[in-house]
Amino acid sequence: MEPSSAARAPWSTRQGRARKTDFRTSRAWIVSALMSAACGARSGGDPQTALHAYALALEEGRADDAYRYLSDEARRGISLDAFRRVVKDDPEGAKDVGRNLERPAAPPVVTATVTSPGGQELHLVLEDGAWRVDAASIELYAQDTPRRAIQGFVRAVERSRFDVVMRYVPDAHKDGLDAAKLKAAWEGHEKEEIRQIVSALKQALPGATIEETGERATMPYGAGSVDLVREHGLWKIENFD
Repeated sequence: MEPSSAARAPWSTRQGRARKTDFRTSRAWIVSALMSAACGARSGGDPQTALHAYALALEEGRADDAYRYLSDEARRGISLDAFRRVVKDDPEGAKDVGRNLERPAAPPVVTATVTSPGGQELHLVLEDGAWRVDAASIELYAQDTPRRAIQGFVRAVERSRFDVVMRYVPDAHKDGLDAAKLKAAWEGHEKEEIRQIVSALKQALPGATIEETGERATMPYGAGSVDLVREHGLWKIENFD
């Protein structure tokens, strides 16, 4: 199976243009998904205090108060009116999230992310009052988050590491595909297309909002978007649109 036109489905010619699927789930799920972004310490206190205040607001149905604790990235993903509707339409779901947040599995860890002009993220952890570089920042071709998977994919393509690029191919598209075929296509007749895609991805990465829904994620770039799928705990590139 030969690699296809990169501007459509990058891994397969026989499928044609990959069909974009609406992976939005119920509003109750949206409430649950906000847990990871909801603990921005807007209260000025420690993370545990912010977590408790957010959880209590959800349990009591105080959508406006809960919204104040959302991070800037979370607010870009959902407006106050939309958040109010989520809490109002599924009050039991909101209460359940609040109750779960009140019982964290481990003490909170304070982290920070610094993004370079090129979109490279450096992760830091606060330990004993000092900021230290997190081990995750050492991995050049990470796949633990959609953003880092895109960064790793871009880096692998730029370095012509097509053996590494193969890590980002979903299982459904690996049949008949190998690093040599990718290299022949992406450094041959598809070279200009790939160059444009990689350039657009790099430009979009620093400020792009990535919509993550379950095992799927989408990031807009240029005039299109890149779709990702999580398999075996690793994020992979499914389609360029």
